[in-house]
Amino acid sequence: MKTQTEFAPTRRQALGLGLVLAGAAAINVVPGFQLLARAQAAVPPAAQKIADHFSSVKSMSGEFVQFGPKGEQTGGKFFLERPGKIRFNYDGSSNFRVISDGKSVVILNKKLNTSDLYPLSKTPLKLLLDDRIDLSGGRVKAVKEEDDLTTIQLSDKSVFGNARITMMFDPKSCELRQWTITDAQGKDTTVMIFNVKEGVSIPDDTFAIDYTANRELNTKTR
Repeated sequence: MKTQTEFAPTRRQALGLGLVLAGAAAINVVPGFQLLARAQAAVPPAAQKIADHFSSVKSMSGEFVQFGPKGEQTGGKFFLERPGKIRFNYDGSSNFRVISDGKSVVILNKKLNTSDLYPLSKTPLKLLLDDRIDLSGGRVKAVKEEDDLTTIQLSDKSVFGNARITMMFDPKSCELRQWTITDAQGKDTTVMIFNVKEGVSIPDDTFAIDYTANRELNTKTR
């Protein structure tokens, strides 16, 4: 049996972290969710409390485990800074990286010498990284409250179609535990985080994207 670090994520699996572009798919709501059918529907107090707390966390770092649509497992370390910045350093020989600098998201695979660039604004990852988690305008599609978990499902059809992000929080501490990105084909990629530290100082170059190198590499490979 392969160990976690022997798996290298495919480009599609990395896209599941948030780079899901517009497409047509029905939203499959988890049983037990409280549906919010209208944009005018009141946001549940529990959801708003969690959103406010999570928005107040301006930086964090920790470890993650990612599960792909077919159960593929990868992992590594992550760094997050609001607004819009995140970095995933995957374990393994592929030296896989996913980096957002607040404007764009790049997927780097040094083993295959590829660099794919996408606008952050066109991904559900933007909902996670905004300076303020905005629950208005019908973005909250469903909420599920349990004793040990509060789950909030968000989407913005006008920006990235029926792709969506489902976030799970500890209801007592309001800390983020995991999220799932569902793409336009209804396939899920789940990221669980642990050993999380909040309010950490992260060097600015952690989230730097080399646009010149990206442009040169993609010009050569055309």
